[in-house]
Amino acid sequence: MDMTMEAPTNDVLQLFNNLVGIRFQLYNSLFTALPFHRVEKTGVLLSLFLLHCEEGYQKKKSPVDIIDSFLSQYTDYQGEREQRDLLFRFIQYSERQVVLFDALEDAAFREIHDMQGPGTITHLQSEASETEQAREKLAAKLNDFAVRLVLTAHPTQFYPGEVLGIIHDLSQALIQGNTPLVNTYLRQLGKTPFLKKKKPTPYDEAVSLIWYLENVFYQAAGQVAARVRKQLPDAFNEDHALIRMGFWPGGDRDGNPFVNAEITQQVAGELQKAVLRCYYADVKHLKRRLTFKGVENVLGSLEDDLYRHLFIPGHKTTLTPQMILDSLNQIRHTLVEQHNSLFVHLVENLIGRVQLFGLFFASLDIRQDSSAHKGLLEAIARHTDVLPDNYSGLSEEEKINILLGLRTTLDPEKLDGDIHKDTLKSIQTMQAIQRQNGEAGCHRYIISHSTTALDIMEVYGLFLMSGWQPEDITVDIVPLFETVDDLRHAAGVMRILYENKIYRQHLERRNHTQTIMLGFSDGTKDGGYLMANWSIYKAKEQLTALSREYNVDVIFFDGRGGPPARGGGKTHQFYASMGRNISNKEIQLTVQGQTVTSNFGTIDTAQFNIEQLLHAGIRTEFLKPSDTPLMTEESASLLDELAGESYEAFNRLKNDPSFLEYLSFASPLRYYGATNIGSRPSKRNATAKLNLDDLRAVPYVGAWSQLKQNVPGYYGVGTALKAMEKAGKWEQLRDLYRHSLFFRTLLDNCEMSMKKSFFPLTAYLAEHPQFGEVWKMIHDEFELTRKYLLLLSGNSELMERYPVDKLSIQMRERIVLPLVTIQQYALAKIREMETQQENQAPALQTGNGDKEAYEKLIIRCSFGIINAGRNSA
Repeated sequence: MDMTMEAPTNDVLQLFNNLVGIRFQLYNSLFTALPFHRVEKTGVLLSLFLLHCEEGYQKKKSPVDIIDSFLSQYTDYQGEREQRDLLFRFIQYSERQVVLFDALEDAAFREIHDMQGPGTITHLQSEASETEQAREKLAAKLNDFAVRLVLTAHPTQFYPGEVLGIIHDLSQALIQGNTPLVNTYLRQLGKTPFLKKKKPTPYDEAVSLIWYLENVFYQAAGQVAARVRKQLPDAFNEDHALIRMGFWPGGDRDGNPFVNAEITQQVAGELQKAVLRCYYADVKHLKRRLTFKGVENVLGSLEDDLYRHLFIPGHKTTLTPQMILDSLNQIRHTLVEQHNSLFVHLVENLIGRVQLFGLFFASLDIRQDSSAHKGLLEAIARHTDVLPDNYSGLSEEEKINILLGLRTTLDPEKLDGDIHKDTLKSIQTMQAIQRQNGEAGCHRYIISHSTTALDIMEVYGLFLMSGWQPEDITVDIVPLFETVDDLRHAAGVMRILYENKIYRQHLERRNHTQTIMLGFSDGTKDGGYLMANWSIYKAKEQLTALSREYNVDVIFFDGRGGPPARGGGKTHQFYASMGRNISNKEIQLTVQGQTVTSNFGTIDTAQFNIEQLLHAGIRTEFLKPSDTPLMTEESASLLDELAGESYEAFNRLKNDPSFLEYLSFASPLRYYGATNIGSRPSKRNATAKLNLDDLRAVPYVGAWSQLKQNVPGYYGVGTALKAMEKAGKWEQLRDLYRHSLFFRTLLDNCEMSMKKSFFPLTAYLAEHPQFGEVWKMIHDEFELTRKYLLLLSGNSELMERYPVDKLSIQMRERIVLPLVTIQQYALAKIREMETQQENQAPALQTGNGDKEAYEKLIIRCSFGIINAGRNSA
């Protein structure tokens, strides 16, 4: 029985403390047996160092002062090398403490969370069973709704695959209470490197995420589908997939020069092999149970087909999902008719998985930046006769007309430049993947930085140039709107497309459906936290109304990262807060970095969070009109004002000449590329001077996170709330907070970003001659935001409504306090060296050995700091 069912908050908090907090202290003692150099002394000194840090920051000391005083008081190390060696041992010790904490939380998940409670399939069943009308509504909705989770290669996870495997095994040993095995895994952890010596390739990234598909999502999604079949049999439709997986590694070319058509094809092949391995394992398991006449021969034949496809090199298979389903349905029929339905549920579970995953496992999306298409088309105009020589000088309308009339297939090899060739080859590769894995295997082309209708039509024209006939383009062309201006103009862009006769015919062939991606991270860089969120909400309202006007079903695909500053946080609450004026045909979102491990890293967490998303998307069907979270004109007007005030405040900070320089100076931003966590460069334009447009959202948000300032997650909110109070609108604001789940979730996530901030770490910069004013601006906005959030909520502390999450964050932040201190210390040492180098004559300048050692300290600290922030939702 679930111990947390209907348990009061204090009981759950105590349970978390017992299962995670206290056990962490107990198992933490096992670290003294880890195979590290001088490890026992390291453990004792680290405990003293943590207390020294806490006392030092209370006394307003800097990281340099704290570490210098600690080394002199508690050690007899005189040389810098010995001192750095101790700091390295602290890092090793701390990052493994983070792993232990992760594993403990994973092991406690089922006890802490009510797996049958609000937001689950069981809860949905109780809501839908009240009336016949409710059951009919549910059946209709389940036939026209889905959740699509798209795994991306965005590098916000620093764990190597080997460490992820240890976390998984460690959490299982903790669930079993097997202390000797826990001790063995901790020793293994002590010998396992956390540092990646070389960058992963896109293929490596794909293989890492396919592990989650095989070991987590295959089981979890299958279990959710089985629960729906069992608990909602009247509403369940076998022919409709409620859960879909998407996949970006190997298909996402935006800013990644290492992705090419060959890798895309290889990844598609690996996806198919992975899902067939899962089917093969399930069939072998079925053979142990289904030993009956009329069944074992059919099952044996299916096993042989799967074996040949997987293990005989060069075997050309004719296997299709329907062939697998035909065999399984035949077995099911025989079990029902002749064997009293014995073990029929096992067969039905496998049928459900084949219906979800086919031969593709996850749909491989292709993504490219609109600028790459423009460059390609201009090259085609210059070097071939497919487009007119004056193409680049034509108007947008003239270009569209030419592109829609294309019927010439262009050989990519006739083009110069790898990017030009690969862009065309990738479109041709989509045809090959569809033949191999089925249409669902690769059916979306996403266009980053879509700003005009031409951006979408250019891709349509490239499909025509790649050998696709208009009536055979079995691909959804998906514009991605990201910046504040792009979101404002999105409806205008889509109106031009909907008005275009040829594009409308394409949509008709795509089941009258248009998918539109809305990116959050670049919106935050551009407009700040409130404006980004509100701009996306308004864009969804406008695009929904426009699409309904043209009888098009619009599906929104949300590009959301892990932390709230990149659109993450309480994601299911955002979807539950959407009113009927926003299309709710599907929930589609990216799942990336630490969000994979924190929200979907185990079968329990994945099942729970998938069910939460399903429930969030379906629940509005059962709400009374008075309970529907429709945004009123008054509320929208208030949010407009709030977003505007916040936007102005954020722009004042962003436009400060020292803003990006400050981030580069005070944070580990410039060392992101050396962490080897992702194949993609940290900037879109590697040679250009650092600017916000080119800087990737992952290093941008990650740098603020390591600096413990989390600017993208709250900046401007306090200023906006204060402006509303000054304008006499505080009561309206309180009413909005009480009645709008959207607004409340927005501020809840803001509180989470702030809870992970720690300004004493960088308080020494307040008096810096160049960056002191920027630091004060950020700190003052933080304090203002905290003041007004608490005033609005009536709480005395941030995150008071989420005590378990709050406690988890507090424990994690305490584990990494030594790491952020060491990181700032190392950054200060490097700045000191660089200043000395600048002031010395060239003949007197020394080598870079010490500098490189401090750089390694900075990079290694990044691992534990980022990994400890995994609880992003």
